[in-house]
Amino acid sequence: MNGVSLPDDKSLLLVDDDKPFVTRLARAMETRGFDVRMAESVAEGVAMVRQAAPAFAMVDLRLGDGNGLDVIEALHATRPEARVVVLTGYGNIATAVTAVKLGAIDYLAKPADADAVYGALVGDSDSRTVLPDNPMSADRVRWEHIQRVYELCNRNVSETARRLNMHRRTLQRILAKRAPK
Repeated sequence: MNGVSLPDDKSLLLVDDDKPFVTRLARAMETRGFDVRMAESVAEGVAMVRQAAPAFAMVDLRLGDGNGLDVIEALHATRPEARVVVLTGYGNIATAVTAVKLGAIDYLAKPADADAVYGALVGDSDSRTVLPDNPMSADRVRWEHIQRVYELCNRNVSETARRLNMHRRTLQRILAKRAPK
């Protein structure tokens, strides 16, 4: 593996509300030499960052009390060189772009195993990803574009509909549906 030189500080913060998953991941990361702390909410994650900002973090996007992007923002305000991986079951391009802009080095979809998380945390961030065998469908590309504009409009349905030149109720129906394959 093309690895980067790791700092002496191997502190890792795992922020996820899926207790069994995060417990298994914590054990796996401890066997790989990390000093692991766990948080189950945005508030708990931000508090741990303010207490002692870790060198590494894995943050779930959707948490019970808010958005994991708030934890990433707090971490990079405190420790800009921290390596953060975003993990989510609700992936879309808009949130991936936002996460990277806030300082995340990678974006993984659930379910991800410990090897994938470890590889993302310590891997070479300059390496190119392989093109997928099955690219997104036209419906999925449209849905991703709508999600991106929706995020850019701070999740304001009326403003998003205006910018997309779409009726507000039509947009609400699209947003209520699951993402196409």
